[in-house]
Amino acid sequence: MRDTIEDLLRRCAPQVLGALIRRYGHFDAAEDAVQEALLAAAGQWPSAGVPDNPRGWLIRVASRKLTDALRSEEARRAREERAAALAVRETSGEDRAPREDDTLSLLFLCCHPDLTPPARIALTLRAVGGLTTAEIARAHLVPEATMAQRISRAKQKVRGVRFGRPDNWEERLPAVLQILYLIFNEGYTATSGTSLQRRDLAGEAIRLTREVHRLLPEAGEVSGLLALMLLTDARRDARTGPHGELVPLDEQDRERWDKAAIDEGVALVTRALARGPAGPYQVRAAIAAVHDEAPSAEATDWQEILGLYDVLVRLVPGPVERLNRAVAVAMVDGPYAGLAELDVLEEAAGHRRDAVRGHLLERAGEPEAARAAYESAAAQTLSLPEQRYLQARAARLRP
Repeated sequence: MRDTIEDLLRRCAPQVLGALIRRYGHFDAAEDAVQEALLAAAGQWPSAGVPDNPRGWLIRVASRKLTDALRSEEARRAREERAAALAVRETSGEDRAPREDDTLSLLFLCCHPDLTPPARIALTLRAVGGLTTAEIARAHLVPEATMAQRISRAKQKVRGVRFGRPDNWEERLPAVLQILYLIFNEGYTATSGTSLQRRDLAGEAIRLTREVHRLLPEAGEVSGLLALMLLTDARRDARTGPHGELVPLDEQDRERWDKAAIDEGVALVTRALARGPAGPYQVRAAIAAVHDEAPSAEATDWQEILGLYDVLVRLVPGPVERLNRAVAVAMVDGPYAGLAELDVLEEAAGHRRDAVRGHLLERAGEPEAARAAYESAAAQTLSLPEQRYLQARAARLRP
């Protein structure tokens, strides 16, 4: 029962926060009021029962706490003016459910173009994801005080910004999707630390993307991103061994893959591609689907994957996309063809370029050069599981 209530509160929190910000503004004060309402619900609902309109209940309680807080902070004359204004607005129906796009509006606010990408991620996880400042700080391996300052500065920057879906929301939707994708990637493969994955972050990214998809079911790239996350996350249980060690894709036990997530992801991307035209997330999802539907690593259709990467690189000619295409070239035309592709890649590809180089050199029968590439990659990554995997590959090639 308690887990069900906690899940309900988690789903309601961004809707309630969005409703309060829409009605009153005051991001910080609204967030505090929502937290108080959530605590009140967590204390009362297990014994008293969940109300018929839980979101309306939370909005009513949070609104009262917010108005009390605002009144207590103002001088007498300003306080009376504020109270009168709020009283008029509250009579319009504080029990009504929040507007359907409040969560999306809150995401747009958190992804405001004036914010830096790190600030957008932090504010999204705090306001929409419901993570505590301490949890976000741990995810990014920074002190809690540093993260608190980052979130506070982000809130200051969006203070006074009109709440609601912006007029140019179609132009800003890619920024929202990019932030959700960054959160998922950090959860799926942590850039540093002792664990390969942060399942809480990956799960939160999927949950938020599901919410955006519910609000924008016909948006092809939203469907593509959700499909990509599901198809990728379906492999998570097979990605690590019994001691947390990294297991590469071609060595994973595919029986441990989540078949339900794969089926859902394939259905999503199939429908999205049928509507066309295909965007980058849809193409990435299609590539993930080819991997997931292959019965074995040997049966993977690398020719189809290479064709999809050709499309993706035309849409997004970034270093990661080109690096992944080089792997596909190697699987179709041999390791030396892949190495030729790597030679023109810039340093922006990071340690993964040297990791791929080591793999292709090993396949080409050049153990000494492969060992040097693996060691170079291991020295660059801050992820201990990746580092240990690369060091083990290098150690196997020592004379």
